[in-house]
Amino acid sequence: MSTDRGQALADLQQDRARAGYIAEPSLVAALLLMQDLQRPLLLEGDAGVGKTEIAKVLSSLRRTRLIRLQCYEGLDSHSAMYEWNYQRQLLAIKLLEHDDRGIAQKEQDVFSERYLLKRPLLEAITCDKPPVLLIDEVDRADEAFEAYLLELLSDFQMSIPELGTIQASSRPLVVITSNGTRELSDALRRRCLYQYIDYPDYDKELAIVQARAPEVPLALSRQIVAFVQGMRRMELQKKPGIAETLDWTAALLRLGISTIEKDGTDRILQTLGALIKTREDHVTLTREVVARLAAAC
Repeated sequence: MSTDRGQALADLQQDRARAGYIAEPSLVAALLLMQDLQRPLLLEGDAGVGKTEIAKVLSSLRRTRLIRLQCYEGLDSHSAMYEWNYQRQLLAIKLLEHDDRGIAQKEQDVFSERYLLKRPLLEAITCDKPPVLLIDEVDRADEAFEAYLLELLSDFQMSIPELGTIQASSRPLVVITSNGTRELSDALRRRCLYQYIDYPDYDKELAIVQARAPEVPLALSRQIVAFVQGMRRMELQKKPGIAETLDWTAALLRLGISTIEKDGTDRILQTLGALIKTREDHVTLTREVVARLAAAC
């Protein structure tokens, strides 16, 4: 790697740290490559590991818009790309009843861009300044929707039957996230750079807590991270992510808890709603289990 490229990676990593996101060198390299090669970046990993936050930080550092498409089961192309404003079109048709122009001209008027409702994908390729386009939890959408994405990700253009092909006026930085609930198509993966995001280790999570909650004493930060790391080693339905760690940190501060100790189990139990998100896990985290985790801190 050249000295200039190595310096660029170091600068990018420091920028993200200043923005409150602690990133490994491999992720920083992937972010640099996605900008240099103008390729989408596919981030895969469990819910709560900070995939969405990467796009938010990237948008903040570039001082550009973040356009988010939240995927869900049944998402179709019109909801993601564009829709026609049917109410305005019907009104326009009514007003054109006494227009002497031909039918073709009237249709061209009704199906013009002023009646087009831009959804996230069309919005992203028609911005004056390149935005960050976040396609979040793409695995929640079905395989048919992935096919709609291929034209956009390959050529950054979109076909609208009534208007023709819309070419990108700006090329967005595309971040795609997946929680791995289903296998994505090879065609989608081929068009993307790839990075797997895992739960942070102790040192990284401690750095995140210190960066995002600098008012927390170092000793308490260490105890918080040790406790959460211990929880993740358990067989839980929903392991706490980074967001839960930060929420729990705020909850401890709000209740005036300055240390995590075995003798303070009852007070800790009062705050676990910030960490535990299912009934089954709540049953698993008994008083004895919490005391054992606290004692290990």
